[in-house]
Parts: sequence; structure tokens; C-alpha cells
Amino acid sequence: MSAELGQFALILALLLSAVQSAVPMIGAARGNRAWIALAQPSALLLFGLTILAFGALTQAFMVSDFSLSVVYQNSHSAKPMLYKVTGVWGNHEGSMLLWIVILTGFGAAVAAFGQNLPPTLRARVLSVQAMITLGFLAFLIFTSNPFDRIFPAPLDGRDLNPLLQDPGLAFHPPMLYAGYVGFSIAFSFAVAALIEGKVDAAWARWVRPWTLAAWITLTAGIALGSWWAYYELGWGGWWFWDPVENVSFMPWLMGTALLHSAIVVEKRDSLKVWTILLAILTFSLSLIGTFVVRSGLLTSVHAFAVDPERGLFILFLLAIAIGGSLLLFAVRAPTLTAGGLFSPISREGGLVLNNLLLTVATSVVFVGTLGPLLLEAAGTKISVGTPYYNAVFIPLMVPLVAVMAVGPLLPWKRAELGAVLSRLKFAGLMTIIAMLATAYLVEGGPVIAVAAVGFAIWLLAGAIIEWSERIKLFRVPFGDSFKRMTKLPRSAHGMTLAHAGMAIAILGMTGSAAWKTEDIRIARPGDNIEVAGYNYLFEGMRPIQGPNYQAEQGRFVVTRDGEFITVLTPEKRLYMVQNMPTTEAAIHTNGLRDLYMAVGDSDGNGGWTVRIYHEPLVPWIWAGCIIMVIGGTFSLSDRRLRVGAPVRSKRWQAKSGSGQAGAQA
Repeated sequence: MSAELGQFALILALLLSAVQSAVPMIGAARGNRAWIALAQPSALLLFGLTILAFGALTQAFMVSDFSLSVVYQNSHSAKPMLYKVTGVWGNHEGSMLLWIVILTGFGAAVAAFGQNLPPTLRARVLSVQAMITLGFLAFLIFTSNPFDRIFPAPLDGRDLNPLLQDPGLAFHPPMLYAGYVGFSIAFSFAVAALIEGKVDAAWARWVRPWTLAAWITLTAGIALGSWWAYYELGWGGWWFWDPVENVSFMPWLMGTALLHSAIVVEKRDSLKVWTILLAILTFSLSLIGTFVVRSGLLTSVHAFAVDPERGLFILFLLAIAIGGSLLLFAVRAPTLTAGGLFSPISREGGLVLNNLLLTVATSVVFVGTLGPLLLEAAGTKISVGTPYYNAVFIPLMVPLVAVMAVGPLLPWKRAELGAVLSRLKFAGLMTIIAMLATAYLVEGGPVIAVAAVGFAIWLLAGAIIEWSERIKLFRVPFGDSFKRMTKLPRSAHGMTLAHAGMAIAILGMTGSAAWKTEDIRIARPGDNIEVAGYNYLFEGMRPIQGPNYQAEQGRFVVTRDGEFITVLTPEKRLYMVQNMPTTEAAIHTNGLRDLYMAVGDSDGNGGWTVRIYHEPLVPWIWAGCIIMVIGGTFSLSDRRLRVGAPVRSKRWQAKSGSGQAGAQA
């Protein structure tokens, strides 16, 4: 019965989204207040209906209702309850429903918390948001219905992909989807602004918190996915430039550019057209990622193998959403008023350079991701991997990191570069010391890694110096500095934390990539293995029984210079229902390095394939990401973003009001 309730809720949501797409938009054009007012309650009700449908599907998974095709294909009665629940979004149909829930959730948030928005703008934003929802609801109901029944109902299910039966699945996809879908609000604001013909500081202040919320969750989602791949797949890596990894990374890069560009619109009333374009392109990349993952183009643990009909449907949605918004941009962008002028050497100039580098970097990833797919469709198969990105993407990051330290110290409109660089003398000194110390410790190389450490320290020191100057640290009594710190806007603390987090993550990436030690061999009980100064004593394997798997668990005693460090117990599991083996790595960390171990297959003579990695600084990758998320959250909690936006000019309000009055007459 709950399945029928969920199905009914989806159908009502489809009809309601069609109404919300049209009526408030027409009402805003005609100045009909009743039609405009319909946007808010319909957005809230639409969210409620999708939550009801999602709850019905979750209940079906929890009780193992195998009469539903999606439950039969992706669950099993012996599966732990945690994975029954997270299995709701571990498949195509359920994950699309989660996508729609988050999509309507953001719309409901604008309806509930957007009281400071002009009614016509809010109506248009919610109408555009409903149009997106309408397309995805149609896709879900007509091609990917999660409530399809099977008759007669099977006695048990086929289980979820064992690789997805992990606690990381409970958080990674929802966070990732919240980031993907969150940029839809920026997209809706951009389209609404183009229709309205008005982009100003107030618009930028309204759009920033929604964009920032999406950026925070996408950052967390990507970091969680990287961490999951690191500890679950048993290969000792955290990023592979996999196409499905890349399609989440591209909106993050473009969304980062959008965040910085919106600041220029808010502070200096410049870069309006560029910011609108970034908002459209950021969500467009999210939609393209959806197509890549769900069209059947890729075979990946992240991807959903679906039929071509679904891919064509999504392609059709892409053509309407991306093509329509870009056409509207081409028509309406020239009518937007130009903003203020600024010198190339200024805060605005630094942010423009930041935007250009991020946009080019996104283009590089886009070509490396979709280029091979397009060539393969044309009959030419090529492989684009790490060497391509090392050669093209990383050089773009060098000037970006350099600018990140300098940009916040630049004043608005005009600056003297020499004066700014003189304030970074300490950062330059720390950079040189860090590079020399690194070169000494690692005996000179590789040079690019030593340079990367230097740039990371440059960024970290620059962020600290900028924050210190704001509170006049060591230039006034400490009590005065503390008072200035408490009165500093939270967004200033957030920026410092975000930049510092990026620097720490770069240090982690560099250490892991450049100085990782790997040893792969056949080991037998009693063997001692030396890796990076650590001794691993293999004591043997023992069988263990899990709730829905069998495993062989190894025991390795780790010592260094005769001193006990830890015991590592990696596992080789076999999930019986799908007869699929998985590798469960064992990891010991002290914050500066990871000791990472995985066991493979037996050689049939008492030996086991063993992978041992010594991973310097790798924990700093996720520590840096956590700091970035905390920084973004600090910025999002800034009172200026929570309380309100600048009031639009009386001239514009009068113009808008007279237009509405004329329409009503």
C-alpha cells in the first residue's frame, strides 16, 4: 500500500510542478498578485509530496518489499538495516528520487526563507525551479519509476553491489546530490534575472548564500567520495581522474568561480553578465554529469547501467534546459547595464584572473572527460588519464594558488602590486624555508613536488597574514586584536579557513603523490616485510563470518626499530548473494602518514597477495577539505547573508511597481 501512496504522491507532484512552472511566471509578467502568491505554498507542498514518495520507497526497502522491482534488484533480507536504508539511493531509480527531493527542498527553502526577495523575483525563481522539477519528475515517472511492481513477488532480492555496502554511502551521495542540485537555485536566479532584466548588488547578495550552500555540500560530497575510494577499493589512491569523478569536479570548479564572481557584483556592481553566465554553466555541468552517469556511456562503480531510452530522455532535458537558458542569455544579456570600472591590478582584477583560471581548468577537465567519449562514438578510441591532467591541469593551478594569497590583500578598484607583495615578505620567506627543508628531507626531489609544497605554504601564510592584518595582530594590544577578531564578519573568518584548508589539502595531495612507497608481493605466515622503515610480520589468515558475507582476515604486526606500532587486519570478503569478492583495507594513521594494507587472492600454496603502502601526509587531504567546509559554513552563517540583502534602488522599485500596476490595469 505504501508503494501506491508513493506513486500517487509522485503523480500529484508532477501536476503541481506543471502549475508552479506556469502560473507564478505568468502572474509576475502580468502583475497578478494572487498568481504570484501561488509560488510559495506550491513550492512547500511540492517538497512535501516528494518527501512522502521518498518515505514510501524507504519503508519498502526497510521491510524488504520484494514486490517492488527496485527493492528486488538492490536489496536482500540478510542485508544490515543501515544498508537497506542507504540502498534506497544506491540505484538509479532511488537516487533520482533523492535528486528530486533535494531539488524541491531547495525550492521550498527559497519559499520559506526568501521573505526579503521581491515577490516577482521570488515567483520567477520558484517557477524556473519547478520547470526543472517537472522535467525530472517526468523522467522518473515515465522511464525510471521506483514503484514498479513485480508479480508474483520474489522470495528474496538480488542484493546491493557489495562495494556500496559501506557507511560512506550513507553520506556521500546525499552530500554530492545536494551540491549538484543546489546550483539549480543559482541557475533559477540567473534565468529569473534575465527575464526581469535586472542584476544588481541585491541580486548578488540573494544568490550568494544558495550558491555557497551548494558549494559546501559539493565539497563535502567530493571529499567523502575520495575518502571512500581510498579505504574501500584497496588500491591506495584517492583520485583517479575517473570520468564520474570528473563530472562532480567540474561543477565544483565552476561553482567556485561563481562564488568569487558574485562577490564582485555585490561589492562593485561589476561582472554582471559574466556572473549570470557562470550560474547557467555551473548547473549545466551538473546536468551533463547526470547524463554521463545515467546514459549508459560509462561502466563504473559510480555509474548506473541504464538503457539508451533513459539517456535520450536526459539528453532531451539537457537540450531544453541548457539550450533554452543560453538562448535567453544571448537575447537578454546585452540589455543588462554595465558595472563599475576597475584597474587590472585590484581586488576585482584578482577575482577576474581567478575566474579565468578556474574556467580554463574546467574546460581542460571537460575535454579530458567527454572528448574520449565523443571520439569513441565516432569510432576512434583513446585513453585520457593522469599524464594528461598532470601536463595540462596542474600548471593552471600554480598561478591560481599564487593569486589566492595575493588577491585578498588587494584593495578594490585600484592597487599597487609592489605594496601588496611587500606585505607578503614573511610568506615569501616561509615559502623558501619550506622548499629548502623539503628538498633536504627528501634528498632533492622530485622538483615539482618541492615547488608544490612551497606554493601551499605561500597560500597558507598569505591567508594567515591577511587575517592577522584585519585584526592588527601584534600591532595593537592583544585585547584590542581579540575585540577586532570578534567583530570581524564571519565571512572573513570563512575565507581564511577556506584558503588555509586548500593549502593543507595541497600539502596532502603532494605528499601522497610524490613520496608514497608501495610494495606488492606474495606473503606467507611468518614472513617479515620491510616498507619505508616499518616491519610487517604476517601472522596468518583466519576465516570470519559477516552478516551477509564470508571473509578471510589477515593479521599483520607492525613495528619500527623494534617498537610496536599497531596490528593491521585487512580482509578479503565474499558476498554470497552476488558471489562478488571485495577488498577491505586496514589503515593506521598518526595524522602525518598512513600505513595502508590490503590482501588479495591466495596463490593456493599458503601465500597471499599483499599490498602495502606508506602514504605520507595523505590524511591532510581530508583534513584540508574539512577545514574548507568549516570555512564555507562560517561564511554562510554571516549575519549579512542570513538577515537580508541590500534594498534595491527606489528608482528600480518604482519602475517595477509602475509596470505591475500597468499590467493589472
